[in-house]
Amino acid sequence: MYLVGYVVGYQIIRSRIAEGRLALTRRELDSLIGHLVVGMLVGARVVYAIVYEPGHFLGDPLAFLAIWHGGLSFHGALIGIAAGTIIFARRYRVPFWRLADTLAIAGTPGLFFGRLGNFINGELYGRPTNVPWAMIFPADPAHLPRHPSQLYEAVVEGVVLFLVLRAFERRAERGGWYRSGLVAGVFLCGYGVLRFLLEFTRGPDAQLGLVLGTFSMGQLLCAGMVLVGGVVLLLRNRRGGEKAREPAPELLT
Repeated sequence: MYLVGYVVGYQIIRSRIAEGRLALTRRELDSLIGHLVVGMLVGARVVYAIVYEPGHFLGDPLAFLAIWHGGLSFHGALIGIAAGTIIFARRYRVPFWRLADTLAIAGTPGLFFGRLGNFINGELYGRPTNVPWAMIFPADPAHLPRHPSQLYEAVVEGVVLFLVLRAFERRAERGGWYRSGLVAGVFLCGYGVLRFLLEFTRGPDAQLGLVLGTFSMGQLLCAGMVLVGGVVLLLRNRRGGEKAREPAPELLT
């Protein structure tokens, strides 16, 4: 599912290059994907190890490398992707915020297919419920009917958020108030709010439970995302207007 998400995201990036929204050569695009993959894996694993299971990895450091056993944090992946994007942008002198906007839109298919993968694996399932579409997941030791929260997240984070970002970008272009970085800011705020609300249907991590009253660790991290996204929107909105597109260069031939 991650692979499918990357393939779809790759095609979205290519289409945005063809539209003149981003100027990258084929070699640079391939390098970007490498930066993103490494950043995602390292960030996702490091944050998971620090936030979700610090004791486990301190007792068995080599287990940190066994990513095939699971244990990846979305918020850590986002931090790693941001770090990889910054490194790439400086290395190839590509405008960071234009790149961030493109990755915000291109990343939503990865969220969709990633959550489908969670559903197929029967992991990260929801809280007990009596709704008519409740499901019993084989990995659940209690065998209780639960929310298929993975599907909720797939649709909302992967499809709804994609449509919101595209509509926002087009509205900004038509209205003449487009500024690079605004789409990235909307992504941070939008994902943070949507995931925060969906977490009320998702089961908290077994090793942590609810960490602050009725809130899970995921909700606390999402609150941080909304805060960062708000700062990005505030700072980028202060800049003068920009052209959303340039004449499409033939860079990928």
